[in-house]
Amino acid sequence: ILLSIISFSVSLYSQAVLEANGPGNTYELITSVFAPGHDTTAVEDPQCIHPSFGRHITEVWDATLNQYVFEFYIHVTPDNDRCIAFDRQRVEIKTYDASPDSLKGVTGETVTYKWKFKLPVGFQPSTSFTHIHQIKAVGGNDGDPLFTLTPRKGSPNKLELIHDNTTKVAIVDLSLFEGVWVECKEVVYVDSIKGRYSLTIKKVSDGTTILSYTNNNLMTIRSDNTFIRPKWGLYRSLDHPTDLRDESMRFAGFYIGEGTTLTTT
Repeated sequence: ILLSIISFSVSLYSQAVLEANGPGNTYELITSVFAPGHDTTAVEDPQCIHPSFGRHITEVWDATLNQYVFEFYIHVTPDNDRCIAFDRQRVEIKTYDASPDSLKGVTGETVTYKWKFKLPVGFQPSTSFTHIHQIKAVGGNDGDPLFTLTPRKGSPNKLELIHDNTTKVAIVDLSLFEGVWVECKEVVYVDSIKGRYSLTIKKVSDGTTILSYTNNNLMTIRSDNTFIRPKWGLYRSLDHPTDLRDESMRFAGFYIGEGTTLTTT
């Protein structure tokens, strides 16, 4: 009697892409990808306190990339955090509980995030937080971000990759990012004990890697969280306003891909 056992894997994937397509209806475009059918709720901005400026995210032509990109604006005064918190301010885009399940990272999934960004020359962070990207959890203990990219004032200024709002797992000079487009690839295997995480940031112009971090054994979701989700933009403390200036930065090419591998014998 010949007994044959064949084992094979089937991978299931979903993806979403957000690209600027020209001025007008920017918030609606963002939400149509990140939370379709929910107006402009994928955007968090200080419009309530600063309506005279208009929308704090626009679409502009970028001569380097030769395409339309998203430009985010934030002002030391009067911007705040949605008229909810006044010691900080934000203009961010996100996925969240109203987003499709395919854009929520749950335990056992591998999630890939890609995006491009450009900081202006002379970008001014403070000694407190200035996040330009967050991975946040939803449900349970979800106050602190799981991962952030955080410019920090220093001598010289730095860009920090922070895990669980406490551990700085990678630090590079911020000057490497000023005035140049960079491309990010972030891969997260979602698990509360043996998660896996990697982030690589390269210059668009020549592919030079300027930040790289990998860890194959760390927490990427807390045991009581429901899912993880990304945020991009400018979210900064007002504890040291004299450190800051009215700021802008550009983003392009947002990509979210999720996969689950099923093994069958």
